[in-house]
Amino acid sequence: MSETTLYNYEKLANFITNLIDDGVYVKGARIPSLRQICKQHKLSLSTAMQAYHLLEDKGILESRVKSGFYVANRPTISLPTPTTTNSQNTATLVSNSGIFLEMLEFAANPRYAPFGCAIPSAELLAANKLDKSLARAARLNGIENNIYTVPRGDLKLRQQIARRALQWGQNISPEDIVITCGCTEALSIALKTITKPGDTIAIESPAYFGNLQLAKALNLKVLEIPTDANNGIDLAELTSAFANNSIAACVFSSSFSNPLGSTMSDDRKRSILTLLAQYEVPLIEDDLMGDIYFGETRPRPFMAINNTDEIVDQANIIYCSSYSKTIAPGYRIGWVVAPSRVRDILENKLATSLSNTSLTQVAMADYLSNSAYDNHLRRIRRIFANNIDRMTRAIKQYFPVGTRVSRPSGGFLLWLELPYQIDGKALFKQALDKGICFAPGTVFSPNPEADDRFANCMRLSCGHEWNVQIDKGMQVLGKMAANAKNP
Repeated sequence: MSETTLYNYEKLANFITNLIDDGVYVKGARIPSLRQICKQHKLSLSTAMQAYHLLEDKGILESRVKSGFYVANRPTISLPTPTTTNSQNTATLVSNSGIFLEMLEFAANPRYAPFGCAIPSAELLAANKLDKSLARAARLNGIENNIYTVPRGDLKLRQQIARRALQWGQNISPEDIVITCGCTEALSIALKTITKPGDTIAIESPAYFGNLQLAKALNLKVLEIPTDANNGIDLAELTSAFANNSIAACVFSSSFSNPLGSTMSDDRKRSILTLLAQYEVPLIEDDLMGDIYFGETRPRPFMAINNTDEIVDQANIIYCSSYSKTIAPGYRIGWVVAPSRVRDILENKLATSLSNTSLTQVAMADYLSNSAYDNHLRRIRRIFANNIDRMTRAIKQYFPVGTRVSRPSGGFLLWLELPYQIDGKALFKQALDKGICFAPGTVFSPNPEADDRFANCMRLSCGHEWNVQIDKGMQVLGKMAANAKNP
């Protein structure tokens, strides 16, 4: 539902909510009286009262007798976290169903409630300073930038990436960085560099469907490692997997994994690095969400812990990331870091895409050279944290009692587990008929046709600012989930 189709009281409710989200009104602060808000927005008293009562019902405002309305001090919602999946114990080829492509098609359609696609809304990520950097690069050096870049990518951009990495202890050289077309190409190149068709790779379970598609395209077998929504990789299961299988590489997220949102502690990362060294297994690190943290400090990537503690040689880690989730999905700027494998990485880059667009790299380098990106990150972290809080409250309000939900400390994704077995594909189809798109749990399994472990699960994106459409979508989806219980 667009802003123009909302009722006036809904528009006013959204306006006040945005002021709260932006920190104009903090918890416990008194907001303008009904009379003041009517005068400011030229609305009737009944319209203003509807808006305030709507926000009160949502727990955003609270009324105080003879005093007015205040921003509510909302308590933390306590819901159980999802259970950890059982180990499959055997490596298998990926055989995803057609629901994967169908989900992506509807997830990109603005007419559907946007719970399906793990890409924040363009309105949140649009940055005027980045647009100005792009316009300036085109105006001043349009001809010079209408060329192929060197396969490594623009030097100034690689320097900026290396400079930012120093903030969390990741000491890398610009010469060890290769710019890619998003994180997907980075992961693909990394896999091509250290695996061959028929090899087995260890992945988190549930697994990001993009990684499953890469494994399928490269004819790789996957061995799922049970992953906890709070603590990450199960170390005992990983140890058993190494002892009983020939594993060519591990593909793990270091922070705010997709779909669970889990982040491993430094100690757990050290334990994993020790196992990798013991069994001489390379790690492909996906650090796509690392910058979207809600705490005081950014979680350290595996590579940063490796550099600091010298547990294993850097040759065992290939680091992948991008700016697609934080600033510019359309720019398709990612990168891969592999100090001892740069030549092999470059050869695979040449075979895949030769080089990336020059103009967008120049613009991104200029954008990163000042404080604009850090200011932008602070804003979207606050918005995403608020969105996750609101989504969790909506789950508690609208979904069946006993529903489990992840509690990520960063990113913008939630993993839900319903308290009973359902037909996840049927629920997905029903939701589409109601104008709602979510990511059904089955797409996070290598073999959804033969495996129903995640049929009663779903991933919800919290990457759009909260509005009436999203709230109503959650209400409808929760009701449908309650009615979806198998006989």
